[in-house]
Amino acid sequence: MNEQQFGKKVRHLLNSGSLGTQVERRLLAAREAALAHQRSERVPALAWADNVFGRFGGWTTGALYAVLSLALLAGGGTGLYSWQQSQRIAELEEIDSQLLTDDLPIDAYLDRGFQNWLKKRSAEQ
Repeated sequence: MNEQQFGKKVRHLLNSGSLGTQVERRLLAAREAALAHQRSERVPALAWADNVFGRFGGWTTGALYAVLSLALLAGGGTGLYSWQQSQRIAELEEIDSQLLTDDLPIDAYLDRGFQNWLKKRSAEQ
């Protein structure tokens, strides 16, 4: 006899009520005692997310996870692009402030000869 057949026979005996009132009372008392001593399981912090997303079944769950993943990826990419742009703006501001506070006039930077001299000097160093 396998487990399923044994389980069906036990279920049939319990449902038929042929065990007797004393046995049924003992089984009921044992069940209530077990339920009273049952410990509640600790719920993980994001269990609500599984409950919300677990309600959807089939392809909608996969599509929902894919959309959420793409949204997180797009948000991360946007944040990275914004940070890089702010770094570039900060570098340009620094260069502008150095140009404006330098003793050399701005017209000197526009002179081709001066630009060639700067390139030659930087190559030598």
